[in-house]
Amino acid sequence: MEQKIKVLFFIESLAGGGAEKTLSTIINHIDRDKFDITVATIIANGVYVDQISRFVKFKPLIKTRNQILYKILYHLIYFYLPLRIVYNLFVPKRNDVEVAFCEGFVTKLLAYSPNKNKIAWVHTDMQVNPWTQSLVYSSIDRERKTYLKYDKVICVSETVKQSVESKFGIEAETVYNPIDSDEIISKSREKVSLHIKKKLRIVTVGRLVEQKGYDRLLKVINELKNEGCDFELWILGDGPEKEGLADYIDKNNLNDDVKLWGFISNPYPYMLASDIFVCSSRCEGYSTVVTEALILGLPVITTLCSGMKELLGDNIYGVIVENEDMTLLEPLRKIIHDRDYLAMLTQKAQKRGNDFSISSLMKPIEDLLR
Repeated sequence: MEQKIKVLFFIESLAGGGAEKTLSTIINHIDRDKFDITVATIIANGVYVDQISRFVKFKPLIKTRNQILYKILYHLIYFYLPLRIVYNLFVPKRNDVEVAFCEGFVTKLLAYSPNKNKIAWVHTDMQVNPWTQSLVYSSIDRERKTYLKYDKVICVSETVKQSVESKFGIEAETVYNPIDSDEIISKSREKVSLHIKKKLRIVTVGRLVEQKGYDRLLKVINELKNEGCDFELWILGDGPEKEGLADYIDKNNLNDDVKLWGFISNPYPYMLASDIFVCSSRCEGYSTVVTEALILGLPVITTLCSGMKELLGDNIYGVIVENEDMTLLEPLRKIIHDRDYLAMLTQKAQKRGNDFSISSLMKPIEDLLR
């Protein structure tokens, strides 16, 4: 019997973000007859812990529930101990391949591994969204030297790949995020209690963080409401921006028109019960949720972010607008007033949604890990 390849996936947490969901999909569909998988995180909690630990070994670096000890370990790992020591003390060893599955701290830490088969996975446009510069690295050169310690740098879209190569002067490869279209369609049919739709419904799904641009989306919604447009917006997700978004909704009397659902473990019935998906992001890598919307035949209007032209073509399968504060206004206004236009966009989305299959998307990942 062929010996399994031991793979370590390392990510900071299993919270409800796009990279974490992508990792969960990989774990659920990888050939476990060929791969022996361990997932390591810094902290032990997160919405995908149960899904991942059900199939593979799950090893958080900080396991204790004692709050005092937790804080001590957290600060030692992030701030005080040299990262070479953190790797030697905490990170699981004896793997054939080690994968830093998200840019930032885990990539910086895993760079200290002596393993020659190391992969760094990048999920965001490093030029448009250089968040690692202020939070993890003190200079571009230090981040570049970190990536040079990896055997391969994998990017989730061609735009992300171009940003990494341009910023750091290193070679990278593109591997698209896997999406389980059958599971999405099946979950979308689960019965949930939703009120009867009486007007056009716009939906968006994601972490309530500044990067997702929900603040500017609400400004567009407010303008459309002031024009007398009849529709509603559902926002599915949770995060640090929630209180500010709720305040804006209150101050502008939008409570009857905008619903903040919070985090929903199965968003697909809510998406299926809507007419159109909107992405207001300031930055993306390769949008998992836009792909999911297309699989459900939901037309998409999005700001221009990494990966969107790969998903939608040049406005062939959806609408892409410039990445500015009010550019979503005109296409949303047109959809609200022109149902024939909406029907045409829906047909295009349904056609594009047929292109995604889990087997074709998993093969490049398994080839990479071999």
